[in-house]
Amino acid sequence: MPGGMPMRDGIGDIVALARTLVTGCRCEYAEVRLSSSRGDSISLTGEQVESFSSGDTIGGSVRILNNGSWGFVSFNDPEAIESHFRRCIEISSSIGGRDRTRIRPYRAVKRHFDTPSQKHAGTVPLEEKFSLISGYNRILKSSPLVQTTRATYRDVVSRYAYLNSEGSEITYDRAYCGISLSSIARDGAVIQPYSESVSGYGGFEIAEGREETAERVAKTACDLLKAESPAGGTHRVVADQKLAGVFIHEAFGHLSEADFVHENERLKKMMVIGRQFGPDGLNVLDSGSLPGLAGYIPFDDEGVLPEETRLIKGGLLSGRLHSRETAEKMGEETTGNARAIGVARQPIVRMTNTYIENGPHNREEILQAAGDGIYAAGVIGGETNLEMFTFTSGYGYQIKHGRLGTMYRDIVLSGNVFTTLLNIEMIGNDRLMFGGLGGCGKGGQSPLPVSFGGPHLLIKDVLIGGAQ
Repeated sequence: MPGGMPMRDGIGDIVALARTLVTGCRCEYAEVRLSSSRGDSISLTGEQVESFSSGDTIGGSVRILNNGSWGFVSFNDPEAIESHFRRCIEISSSIGGRDRTRIRPYRAVKRHFDTPSQKHAGTVPLEEKFSLISGYNRILKSSPLVQTTRATYRDVVSRYAYLNSEGSEITYDRAYCGISLSSIARDGAVIQPYSESVSGYGGFEIAEGREETAERVAKTACDLLKAESPAGGTHRVVADQKLAGVFIHEAFGHLSEADFVHENERLKKMMVIGRQFGPDGLNVLDSGSLPGLAGYIPFDDEGVLPEETRLIKGGLLSGRLHSRETAEKMGEETTGNARAIGVARQPIVRMTNTYIENGPHNREEILQAAGDGIYAAGVIGGETNLEMFTFTSGYGYQIKHGRLGTMYRDIVLSGNVFTTLLNIEMIGNDRLMFGGLGGCGKGGQSPLPVSFGGPHLLIKDVLIGGAQ
């Protein structure tokens, strides 16, 4: 492991056997995924230690495409892989149907990847990890207005192996680390939570030096106690980088996942390549090849190296995200977006790092152009239903004559994603990326690490809920 992590491999001896099984399988396609990992997790709530755990996991899965049907078997005893492999062949052979599944061919990949880190989490004592998150927790509850707090630390280091019948054999020594910080302030009957989270692929250094983040969380929660709710109606909105990123991930990114498009006739008619979705300067990308970010993947869970996929180029729909199966069904190229939350689950089409590319304007130019409106920052919740969305911003401010004024809370933004994209008037040049210990959910698989981001945006005619 990187940094000399003393870890029981657990899968090294199984790889040679897995290689023999997949290459000797008489079927359309076979793959084996194996993983051995160790992780530490600490969660503090107020003055209490809510959980403190450290443990190892080991497991794997076999997936076989035989006579046009999938078989899938997961297990936690890799030594019995031969019997699991036979069972998977039996399952795939027993399923019949007129619709035969095919997958897009892909070249054989033989590579090893590892996660660079300055301070490998596996070599850091538990006492040091506990001390770090306890220090943040003290900052989170530093104000008398803070009623309670929640501080979480998590890391996992793993050894992952992927092999398939096309000759791919990929190994990955992976290290992931992050924290989540939350303060809940109270003043009489008014209760106000605020939280931030950061994570990524790397070492303990990702969690270190986050005192300013903890201070900002506590201060923002307390400041929001005195904040007002904005007037309801249609407003010009300046979205900060985090809100822009969450919007493009939740409201548009999921619509770009090809399994969703292929299975929904209404969505097929909406998501037509070449359709105008925004102004000429709008460019939206998904790329798993950005090192360090929470959505980084050197290869997906079908052995495909990730592509930089341009979903919107110059305002026009230009691509979508694929697994090998959806690429074959829709006659398009693979993008490396077949992902699973672990080896015990089947890969499905998922985003990686999804973002809006920079435009030409700085933040001050955008605020000046907004005139009167609302500045909305971050997101604390929301939901989408096909092209309709509703998000609650973390906080915001009144914009008056191009300047920030009164602080706002309870900013609820809603609308149609396609209309909203077309209503983007200015795109900033200050893109930031965000990821956290939470993640994306889909198909019962959550949380999957992803990142999202964008620059500041000026959007006209955004519906804000509230009093008229």
